[in-house]
Amino acid sequence: MAMIPLGKLRLGVNIDHVATVRNARGSAYPEPVRAALLAQESGADGITAHLREDRRHISDSDIDGLMDALTVPLNFEMAATEEMQKIALRHKPHAVCIVPEKREELTTEGGLEVARQENKLAHFIAPIRDAGCRVSLFVAADIAQIDAAHRIGADIVELHAGAYCDLFHEEKFEQSKAQLERLREMSAYAHSLGLEVHAGHGFTYDTVKPVAEFPEVMELNIGHFIIGEAIFVGLPAAMKKMIDLMNEARK
Repeated sequence: MAMIPLGKLRLGVNIDHVATVRNARGSAYPEPVRAALLAQESGADGITAHLREDRRHISDSDIDGLMDALTVPLNFEMAATEEMQKIALRHKPHAVCIVPEKREELTTEGGLEVARQENKLAHFIAPIRDAGCRVSLFVAADIAQIDAAHRIGADIVELHAGAYCDLFHEEKFEQSKAQLERLREMSAYAHSLGLEVHAGHGFTYDTVKPVAEFPEVMELNIGHFIIGEAIFVGLPAAMKKMIDLMNEARK
């Protein structure tokens, strides 16, 4: 099998939880757009923002501001609803990432169920792709979901890395290692189908390097940990350490 050259690994910074802090007090600050611009200045290759149906963090006006202010790509995360499709088609961001969404969850708990709703999702993403947006599907590292994503015409799969990361931090290292191997295998498989491979959810300084080493992975989307670390060291410093670890893994 031919070796895949290790190209630059992109970092997408998710700024959702800047909005979470803002909304805890119902104030106008801290501003997610300001955080996004600082992340952009500090080396982010893209910004991710999830406009949830319940608007618990990012708001419609945040998306307006991000589209106006950013010079790096916006990865617009959203559920597969008619309302969100209309918003995506109005803004036409660089990328639209379809994620599962449940009202009661604290954060996105699992991957999108593509295989059981292929027809619905195929029709849902078609106008978004026609509008010039790259379509990403946030899926588990599962062959059935990746096959379905490929069949319906997704450009990208973002593999849910949460199980690997969570098990590592729970010190269940053998189980974490098994999840890491699954991510490795499914990254290679998705790439073999012609899908661009991203990964996200749960990465920290301790868990990022093993996945960053996968040659098929082109982008990592990291938010909660970076924003949390920024409370203590500032956003540029928190990002620099993450970028340094990612770059070390690619050498």
